[in-house]
Amino acid sequence: MVCIAAFIILIIVGIFVAFISIFKPKVGKRYLKILKKSWGCVGKRVTLQKCETGFGDEVKNSILSRVLIKKPKLVKPLSVAIEALSILLVIITIWSLVEGVKAGLALWSLGTCNVQRPEACSLGAEVCSIDGDSGPKNPIEAIGYWFSDWGEIFSAMPDKFRSFNVDDFDFKGIVIGSEGDIKAVDIFDPGCVVCLQSFRNQLNAGYFETDEKVLLVPFPIQDAEGKFKYSNSKLIVGYLFGAEKNDNHENNQVSFEIIKRIYTEKDSQHRSYQDLFNDYYSNEEVEQALQEWLKEFGFSDEQIEATKQYARSSEYDELVAHNNDIVVNQLHAKGIPTMLYDGKKHTGRWEE
Repeated sequence: MVCIAAFIILIIVGIFVAFISIFKPKVGKRYLKILKKSWGCVGKRVTLQKCETGFGDEVKNSILSRVLIKKPKLVKPLSVAIEALSILLVIITIWSLVEGVKAGLALWSLGTCNVQRPEACSLGAEVCSIDGDSGPKNPIEAIGYWFSDWGEIFSAMPDKFRSFNVDDFDFKGIVIGSEGDIKAVDIFDPGCVVCLQSFRNQLNAGYFETDEKVLLVPFPIQDAEGKFKYSNSKLIVGYLFGAEKNDNHENNQVSFEIIKRIYTEKDSQHRSYQDLFNDYYSNEEVEQALQEWLKEFGFSDEQIEATKQYARSSEYDELVAHNNDIVVNQLHAKGIPTMLYDGKKHTGRWEE
C-alpha cells in the first residue's frame, strides 16, 4: 500500500512540479524518473503481482532511516503507522473518485450533484430544491441513503434520452390561453424566489400574451417526509385551484391575477407579497388577503366561500398528492421551476 500511497502523493505533487520544471528542467526529469518507478510498482500491485522494484520499501526506509539513528525503538511502531496511513490514503482516494463519479452522474441525470439537497450544489441550475427527508441518523442509515442516491441516479438516466410531451403527464393544473393544444407545462411554487424571477422573465418577454394554451401547475414543494418548504404555499395553491373552479371569467383570469400579484406587486409599505406570505403573514393573514383579492377581482361571497372550502377539502389534498407523484416519481424533478415544452424538460429560471 505504501507504493500506491506514494504514487497518489506524487500525482498531486506533479501539479506543482510541472510549473517548477518550466524554470528548472532537471527537477522535472528527476520527478518523471521517480514517477515511472512508482507506477511500475503500482502496476504490479494492481495486477496482484509482487512489487519487484521495491519502491514502497525504498520510500518507507527513507523515512525510517532518519528515526533509526536517533530513536531506534520507534522504528517498528512508525513502520506500522506508515502502512496504516498508506491504507487510509488509498481508501480516501478511491472514495473520492467514487463520490466524484456519483456527483457527475447526478448532475447529468438529475441536474444537481447533491441528490438529497439539490440547492447545496452550486454546479446545477438555480432552483428551489425538492429535498429528501431530514437525513441519516446513524451510520447504517447513511449507507442506505448512499445506495438510495445511486438508485435515483440510475432511474433518472433514461430521461436524458426521452421526449417529454405535455400530453404524456396527467397534471392537474390551470389552463391559460384559449387556442389549440397545450404548448407547455409550467410547474412553480408561489413561495419560490427562482419561480418569481422566472415568471417575471416570462411576463417581460410577453410569454402569456398569446392565445396559445399553457398549463400552470402551482406546486407546493414538500420533502420526503411531507413537510412543506414554504409554510403558506399549500394554502395559496389551494386558493388558486379553488378560484379556478369557481371563476366565471374566461381563461382562469382570477387565478392568473393572484399569481401575478404575488410575484410582481408590493403592498403600501413596498414589501413584496411573496416575502409577506413567506416570512411575515400567518396562515390566517394570508387567507384574509387572498379573500380580499378575490373580492377585488369580482368574486361574490358565495364564490369566495366555495374557494375557501375547496382549499380545505380532501379533494384538494388528493390533487396535491397526485401532482407530487408526477413531479417527483415520473419527471424525477429535483427542483422547480420546471417546464415542459418542445419535447424537453427544462429546470431552473426561464430565460428568453
